[in-house]
Order: sequence, then structure tokens, then C-alpha cells
Amino acid sequence: MNTKTRNIIVIVVIVVILGIIFFRFFVGTYDKAVALEEDVIAKWANVESSYQRRSDLIPNLVNTVKGYAEHEQETFTQVIEARSKATQVTVDPKNLDAEAIQKFQAAQDGISSALSRLLVVVERYPDLKANQNFLELQAQLEGTENRINVARNDYNASVQKFNTHIRGLLRKFALSVTGGEFQRKEPFKAQQGADVAPTVEF
Repeated sequence: MNTKTRNIIVIVVIVVILGIIFFRFFVGTYDKAVALEEDVIAKWANVESSYQRRSDLIPNLVNTVKGYAEHEQETFTQVIEARSKATQVTVDPKNLDAEAIQKFQAAQDGISSALSRLLVVVERYPDLKANQNFLELQAQLEGTENRINVARNDYNASVQKFNTHIRGLLRKFALSVTGGEFQRKEPFKAQQGADVAPTVEF
């Protein structure tokens, strides 16, 4: 085997090896982006589920308070209307942009505000604060607010990982070559005062 043939073989081997390395990098980058995006979607579902749990508690909470404070109708109406508006807001988990997140937050903030007003009403009724059904609902509401906080933090952590992955220079190039249309996801940013859970301590 002459030197020219040997050099050609070496070059071919190097090209094949580099091709395999680049192929694995491109495929690995794409697959990881898919996995991270799916994790963001799953974490967002947990956020929605936690808020839904809070929303599901509202009718029982309102009915329990209503049994002791029937003339507080305006407050009850505000709570029910806020709940209704919030349940109508849906977010496409594939399109978690700033506008969608802000719209979702605004609806949930409406519930938080209405719940705060409802719980102020409770202060006027000592018998209600001792009611076993109310105490159980209060405990569930406290637990739900904690779940919401955990779910939001988990979602934000997942978003950060995804955004970091798709924005890396080489990974961004690899994703564009593989046809991956991955858009930056928006983290959950609490509006002013929205990071304070409704006070449920009596």
C-alpha cells in the first residue's frame, strides 16, 4: 500500500469518525431539547392542577361561609365570578410565552384577591371560625397554596433548563439544522403582591 492510498484511508476514517461525532451531537441535542420541553409541559400541567385544586375548594368554602354570613352576597359573587373567569383561561403548553403566562396569572390573581376578601368576612363570625367543615377547608386551602408555590418553582426550574439548552450557540445551530422549532418558554413571574398567598390563619 503506497503512501497516497494510506493517506486517503486515514482521511476517510477521520471524516467518518467526525461524521459520527457530529451526527450524535446533533441527534443528542435534538432529543434532549424534546425531553426538556416535555418536562416543561409536565411541570406546567402540575401548576394548572394545583390551581385547579384551589378552584375546586372554592364552592365548598363559599357555601360554608354563606351558612353563617348570608348577607355577604357581594363578596360571594366576587369569589364565584373570579373563579369562573380563571377557569376560562387556558394556556397552550406548547406556547408558554409572556402574554399567555401573564393572562393566566392575572386570572389566578383575581381568585387570590377574592379569596382574601372572603377570608376577611370570616373574621366577623367567630362561630364560623370554629366550624369543623370550615377548619378542614382552611387546612386544604393552606396545603393547596403550598402546592401551588412548589409547582411554580418546579416549573421555573424546568423552564430555565430548557431555555439554557436551546440558547447555547452550538446547540442552537444543531437544532436549526435538525429542523427543531423550539421556542423559549416564559417562567412564572409573580406580579406585585401575587407572591403572597391568601391569609388563611385565624
